[in-house]
Amino acid sequence: MNSSLKAWLLPVILLAALAACDKPAAPSAGPSFKTTATIQDLMVAVVDPAADLLWASVATELSKDGLVEKQPRTDEEWLAVRQQAIILVESANLLQIPGRSVVAAGGKLEDAHVPGILSPAEAQKAIHDDQAGFNKAAEGFHEAAAQALTAVDARNVGGLLEAGSRIQQACENCHVKFWYPNAQKPPR
Repeated sequence: MNSSLKAWLLPVILLAALAACDKPAAPSAGPSFKTTATIQDLMVAVVDPAADLLWASVATELSKDGLVEKQPRTDEEWLAVRQQAIILVESANLLQIPGRSVVAAGGKLEDAHVPGILSPAEAQKAIHDDQAGFNKAAEGFHEAAAQALTAVDARNVGGLLEAGSRIQQACENCHVKFWYPNAQKPPR
């Protein structure tokens, strides 16, 4: 090989070698989640307490002295409600982790005595058969909880009240499809 060809070929080879080094690594398969808590565990230990505290943060109560308006007023009270909103927002993501069981093996639903409620196996099958619908319901819950977080950050009591109603509706939309689709509807 002549020297001018070598002089020209060497930079090309070096550039090709450098370009090969700059290639991004192949994407990984993603995180490997290990679910321990069941859907029912998340509801009982995380979602229900957070939602109850958020809903109770704004209320109108009738006392012997008349109407009492309850709402967060101090920085500490707003922070406490904000923490509950964050718990709810992130709980929606936890519910969507693949492989999460409805209840522990051999367990029963805590409200199994309620007419129209599915058995654990039926609820698990309903979620499995319509995972996209379950995820969509969880995303609706996430949106409602995110609305609550936005209202808290704006210290908007009316917005927090509205978000609380949306959270309730998002929960009911999911439960009526995946938890108790056979429950009797109240007469109208």
